[in-house]
Amino acid sequence: MFKGRKSFIFLSILLVLMLTLSACGSKKTSGGAKDELIVAQGADPKSLDPHASNDQPSSRVNKQMYSTLVEATEEMELQPGLAESWEQIDDRTWEFKLREGVKFHNGEELKASDVKFTLDRMKDSPEVAHIIGAVESVEVKDDYAVIIKTEEPFAPILSHLAHTAASILNEKAVTEAGDDYQNSPVGTGPYKFVSHDAGDKVTLERFDEYYGDPAKVKTLIFRNVPEGTNRTIGLETGEVDIAYDIEPIDLDKVRDNKKLQLIEEPSLSTSYIGFNTKKAPFDDIRVRKALNYAINVDEIIEVVLENAGTKATGPINDKVFGYNNDLKGYEYDPDKAKDLLAEAGYADGFKTSIWTNDNPVRVRIAEIVQAQLKEVGVDAKIEEVEWGAYLERTAAGEHDMFILGWVTVTGDADYGLYALFHSSQHGGAGNRTFFTDPEVDKLLDKGRTSIDEKERLDAYSKAQEIIVEEAPQLFLYFQTQNAGLQSNIDGFKLHPAGHHKLSNVGFK
Repeated sequence: MFKGRKSFIFLSILLVLMLTLSACGSKKTSGGAKDELIVAQGADPKSLDPHASNDQPSSRVNKQMYSTLVEATEEMELQPGLAESWEQIDDRTWEFKLREGVKFHNGEELKASDVKFTLDRMKDSPEVAHIIGAVESVEVKDDYAVIIKTEEPFAPILSHLAHTAASILNEKAVTEAGDDYQNSPVGTGPYKFVSHDAGDKVTLERFDEYYGDPAKVKTLIFRNVPEGTNRTIGLETGEVDIAYDIEPIDLDKVRDNKKLQLIEEPSLSTSYIGFNTKKAPFDDIRVRKALNYAINVDEIIEVVLENAGTKATGPINDKVFGYNNDLKGYEYDPDKAKDLLAEAGYADGFKTSIWTNDNPVRVRIAEIVQAQLKEVGVDAKIEEVEWGAYLERTAAGEHDMFILGWVTVTGDADYGLYALFHSSQHGGAGNRTFFTDPEVDKLLDKGRTSIDEKERLDAYSKAQEIIVEEAPQLFLYFQTQNAGLQSNIDGFKLHPAGHHKLSNVGFK
């Protein structure tokens, strides 16, 4: 009887899922070709205003609606975007020439004044100002040329201008919408906004006046499907065309299905558990180091990720420019962890909490960490927090420990280190551990202002050594990214930053 009831419940859940997904099933034109692409990801975008959030789900949608001055290809090569060319005038001054005739989704033509408005607005955003924090001024030379000056030399300026948060906005659209702008976003990208059903889906439509090659599919829908298993079921039933972030437990299921294809590649991301260094006992370096020794990261990679990742030796991914190859990280040594805890006055351990959102992988990691911490006397309670609240509350410093990831979108150590470890970036800008170290600040400032590559590498190498020693994070892993696709999907490529371009995607 119990077995039969379980089967009934499973079939009921599956039926509900299929009915829900089919409500947005791929439509066909009168000629029979699909004109709707459905993409499932694990969270709803927090905001469709590029300056209001820097989370991955939002960026993945915004990538389709907006354009940047400079673009980074899947090979992380920089190429013209809205700026058809640029010239470095001196160490601190750059001139960008804009494409002429580029249209915003509201019919307005892109002008240099829009670029100035965008970057000035971006500098005022607590969420993303750090990305162009080095910019001192943006001047309009004429309708199609802007001069960008930095306070000091800033080597990665072009990479930072390729970030999705630096997407160019239309001044008129933002001004008219006011506080409601995220509900009526306007860009110059290949897709334009149609609707956002919060918690469910975002619907976009091909923008026929896009300055580049037109999108291959008319309608693009991002579905919010938090449960990884449900994303895989959506692929299997054909109701989802592309599913981001296939759960480790489902990789073989997708890989072995002849009707599907699985793409796996290295990413620029790192996953970690952050400590709130403003709170006891995490204000004690001995406690932070002890917890790094207490966790068997190799077991997490094997059990949770199905080996789809490598152990992190430090705070940035080994694919990032500036990564320190000499870092050894922390080995699993529970006895050493106990000794350090005793030395810090916690021989009997202490009680704490681990925050996570409802991501199944992170929940499973939290469970393993909870069990391993118990072995060294630390009683950690797991708290699941809704994604939007998770970002807001960790930015406010309400947490003890939290699980999160960071993608070094620009491929440069400045972005991977400055936001997470510079003392000026506490809170929503990225430094949710509230880590503060004057020497690290000095080294990160030097790394971003020097135009000498060797000097930059040296600064970042030393900064990483200090960060690993100070252990504001429990360093976890560098993850392999993936996506599951229907076999008839053509043109899809994974971007190492995780923001995958979809205008080139069509059906075979």
